[in-house]
Amino acid sequence: MTFAQALVFFFALLNPFLLSLYLLDLIVRLPPRIFAAVLTRGVIIGGTVFSVFALTGDALFVQLLQVDFSSFQIFGGVLFLLVGINFFFHGPQAIGPLRGEPEHLAGSIAMPFLIGPATVSAAILIGSRLDKAEALGVVWLTMISVVLGLVALKYTHDHMRERNARLVDRYVDITGRVSSLMIGTFAVEMIVTGLLRHWPA
Repeated sequence: MTFAQALVFFFALLNPFLLSLYLLDLIVRLPPRIFAAVLTRGVIIGGTVFSVFALTGDALFVQLLQVDFSSFQIFGGVLFLLVGINFFFHGPQAIGPLRGEPEHLAGSIAMPFLIGPATVSAAILIGSRLDKAEALGVVWLTMISVVLGLVALKYTHDHMRERNARLVDRYVDITGRVSSLMIGTFAVEMIVTGLLRHWPA
């Protein structure tokens, strides 16, 4: 795996458009400056965690916590499944109350939307294929791209909403409900993968 391949791979998992579907309620209800500040804190948390796993591999789970990585996959899948169910029945605004006030949002952005079994596994893989400096470069270049991309999407949403408020609100509601199918599918896949890894046939 080259540096460029690792960067494309990690960015594909954390691409801003996909994350914008998960964070629709924040894009809709937060002012731009607060959104950018909260997002930056969440991305810093996520980047720090990814850096640790890129440097240490799965030793944190196996040696320190004495748990199998598959347990993390199953629990992460359950969290995503709950989010997907809320999205499907109530739209993207449904998970707003679950996040709390703006000063507490950074952690809920980092987990489970940034830090999940797939992205942690990717960080471990990148750390094993590249030298440490390159692995950290991949992590933080991707984090910067995530912030810039989501802030640009937030700006685009707000600009379009001023001109076509009803149309944008309807689009956000439909997109949130449709994305719940994708979130739920990923959640079930994570749970099944974790179960098969923990109890192989």
